[in-house]
Amino acid sequence: MKAVLQRVTECTVTVEGRITGSINSGFLILLGVEKGDSHSDAEKLARKTAGLRIFTDENDKMNLSLADIGGGVLVVSNFTLCGSCRKGRRPSFDGAAAPETAEPLYEYFCKCLQENGVTQVEKGIFGADMKVALLNDGPVTLIIDSRELA
Repeated sequence: MKAVLQRVTECTVTVEGRITGSINSGFLILLGVEKGDSHSDAEKLARKTAGLRIFTDENDKMNLSLADIGGGVLVVSNFTLCGSCRKGRRPSFDGAAAPETAEPLYEYFCKCLQENGVTQVEKGIFGADMKVALLNDGPVTLIIDSRELA
């Protein structure tokens, strides 16, 4: 599982003109589910995400977690994170899990975030054409691959 995590001060996702998810301070997570990903990948990634200390404290040091600031998470499915640009000019998405595998793992990841203490977990609509608006804070952007986590 791959995640692009952006620290935001606000974020919304809209589908067909309707807001499906919205948060204030917290993380926008673009989530790509790859072939071979499992519940274990979702659990590790959720645990890491919930515990990351990348919000600034009173000394302007990145020392606070989502729980410390009462932040939320907006999770948007994004199979293009699993794309490969190694050959040619058109990306290959062969590494992305099939929707019937990816969607349950996406939902499970969101559930795992809640189980790790994230009280506000908002979502887009899996597989939909979504419009994401955000105010990036910092900017602070991290790429996390569940296969690289202990």
